[in-house]
Amino acid sequence: MSSPFTALHRLIRSVVPIRIRGIPERARWMNTHPMSDSWGFERGTPVDRYYIERFLERNADAIRGDVLEIKSSAYTDRFGRGVGSRTVLDIDATNPQATLIGDLANPAQLPAERFDCFILTQTLQLIYDMHSAIQGAHTVLRSGGTLLVTVPCISRVVPRYGLESDFWRFTPASCRRLFGDAFGATQVTVEPVGNVGAAVAFLRGAAMEELPRHVLDANDPYFPVIITVRAVKR
Repeated sequence: MSSPFTALHRLIRSVVPIRIRGIPERARWMNTHPMSDSWGFERGTPVDRYYIERFLERNADAIRGDVLEIKSSAYTDRFGRGVGSRTVLDIDATNPQATLIGDLANPAQLPAERFDCFILTQTLQLIYDMHSAIQGAHTVLRSGGTLLVTVPCISRVVPRYGLESDFWRFTPASCRRLFGDAFGATQVTVEPVGNVGAAVAFLRGAAMEELPRHVLDANDPYFPVIITVRAVKR
């Protein structure tokens, strides 16, 4: 007769049939410590980056004209098509890459109707007043401008300062409501991406290079790793 542990082990293996290089089978799923304390960077590319970058690649048509991005212009440089200018927003004035210092949650500090595209990835969970931040994102866009957003659905708390300032996790329903209220429901496209296997691997700190492609590409709206949002200003 199987022990409760054996039954649970079989269930987990049936739901998450992933093989991660160099990790004993039991340690992969039952160990209480992550394999990485830095999202898997030392092992390769964090799993959530796969979905973030795939989203931006699919929406590269919108990354054009005057583009705003948070903290650096890395994604603008990589995925932009016909970019006229690059602006980097940060609340931290010590960031050498920042060309616009301001608080996204304080729209009065931001230039109105200045940008054709705003790339806002994995940031809103760190802003307590997210409603004002989304309104700030709406404010900086010109009419017809596009906001490209990713937010975490499942993730560890940010290691460096997350116990004090990692506030939120999101669902497809909350994103439809939050961005629909600011942009109009018909102007917003929300997509949950990921699956239980990718989510478990991401929480454990595995890198995307360690996962089979079919695990990364499977999509289950009940187990997303991140939520993507494309919102267009009227």
